[in-house]
Amino acid sequence: MSSGHDAVKAIFWDNDGVLVDTEQLYFQVTQQVLATAGVRLTDEEYVELFLVQGRGAWHLAEERGIPAETIDRLRDRRNAIYGEALARAPLVLSGVRSVLDELHGKYVMGIVTTCSREHFEVIHQSSGLLGYFDFVLLPGDYPRKKPHPDPYLCAVERSGVERTACVAVEDSERGLASATAAGLRCLVVPTSLTRGRAFAGAYRILDAVTDVPSALEPFSFRRGPEHAEPRPILRGIKATRSNDK
Repeated sequence: MSSGHDAVKAIFWDNDGVLVDTEQLYFQVTQQVLATAGVRLTDEEYVELFLVQGRGAWHLAEERGIPAETIDRLRDRRNAIYGEALARAPLVLSGVRSVLDELHGKYVMGIVTTCSREHFEVIHQSSGLLGYFDFVLLPGDYPRKKPHPDPYLCAVERSGVERTACVAVEDSERGLASATAAGLRCLVVPTSLTRGRAFAGAYRILDAVTDVPSALEPFSFRRGPEHAEPRPILRGIKATRSNDK
């Protein structure tokens, strides 16, 4: 256990790429829609712009002189196609359900994501995962998105657990930067898009999500009646239009 950190009492999970297999799909749909406007988006550019900087790629269209109203239509089209694809695809990543079964009730657990509310609702309408979590934080629940620390600072506050007893599980450098800027230890489970990245500052880099329980074991904590319950903020997810990346 690292100096200055307590036994883990809370786990904060990223959504896309950690719990559900959506990152590659989001890339492909974004790439295809941009291509209709003559804008090429490579794998490397996607990782840098979306998964490191959190900037998105619409500025690439702006640089080609594409009007703002056309970009808005492209974004809406991407979101609609992505939403339709989410509704058709099996999304829960292999091993996730067994891991959550093992950890449920032992830790305070929350989802901390920059996924839009609309897409989050589609993803989890049949995932069966939300019952494992004490709370969910989405855009609008915190001032600034990842890589800023705000999402995880909000998670710490909502959990009722000291920051030094919280761990984040992420798949990207952007998420890692957000967690570490908030002062949290971060376990990284790379995806096919992010595998091989440096992940400087990660507490540990894991091969699979099924390695999370063993990574927690050296500083495990068993949630008991003396531990305060998290604030009851898991509420119905309402679909709203989001000016996302």
